[in-house]
Amino acid sequence: MATESRDSEAAPTDAEGPWAHEQAVVGDVRLHYVAAGDEDDPLVVLLHGFPEFWYSWRHQIPALADAGYRVVAPDMRGYNRSEKPHGVRSYRTAELVGDVVGLVEHFDRERARVVGHDWGGVVAWETAIRHPEAVSQLGVLNAPHPERYRRELRRNPEQWSRSSYVLYFQLPWLPERTLGARNCAGVAEMFRETAGPDTFSETDLRRYREAACRPGALTSALDYYRAFFRENLRREARRLVGGGPPDRRVRAPTLLVWGERDPALGVELTEGLERWVPDLRVERLPEATHWVQNDNPDEVSDLLVEFFEA
Repeated sequence: MATESRDSEAAPTDAEGPWAHEQAVVGDVRLHYVAAGDEDDPLVVLLHGFPEFWYSWRHQIPALADAGYRVVAPDMRGYNRSEKPHGVRSYRTAELVGDVVGLVEHFDRERARVVGHDWGGVVAWETAIRHPEAVSQLGVLNAPHPERYRRELRRNPEQWSRSSYVLYFQLPWLPERTLGARNCAGVAEMFRETAGPDTFSETDLRRYREAACRPGALTSALDYYRAFFRENLRREARRLVGGGPPDRRVRAPTLLVWGERDPALGVELTEGLERWVPDLRVERLPEATHWVQNDNPDEVSDLLVEFFEA
């Protein structure tokens, strides 16, 4: 296995648990990650969403390690203790996917089970689409297949309304100021408004605020949306002039877990995926919100283990 560098820096966001904090140089960035499980066990890569960091998988990391997997949960580029390259172009889909493939290679593996939530889910979809050789099984939590999402935006005004925050995030500096005011109190408020009443403790919210308030972290996180929006504009322009769509199928067996009380993403996004995802299992959790692996941690862990071992 490639050499891992132990990160000795103590930080409030280093929540204690059955994991080690490490760093890896992947392409042009240094990524911080936590790892658990035996080094020779099958590799699982867990990708977090916005505005989180590796900590969003704190319940699943030990559960998957206990089930016999080598679990790696990175701070994605720009987040928490990972490097924060400057500029929107640094957060294009190709760069994000390259980080996942690079992590798999870092552990001297040809393939891994890749699981993503929210933005991590988008990156997981794209990794499976663009690098099918690197993904043995795919797990996605409350993140739509990119093509299904684009089509829903074209025809469904309600989904456009749900997604209107993405337009706000295109503005320079104002979203950073809103979310970052009062030591990132806006980040905690976002969690409170969209999660169940008992999903996140005050300690959890403090850790999310501390991670988001690291220098440059909010701009980096928002640049994911800015890069994605620009890429979508270019894709739509090509479509309108008759450019043929690339192959967007997912060849890996796929588990899609969906909290139905997601205020931003309608449950209809779990439907009509057969043309892109022929080997698909969908599990809807009626009482869960967007933060499904935190709302129902044991159920999500059990679903992943069962899926991996099928």
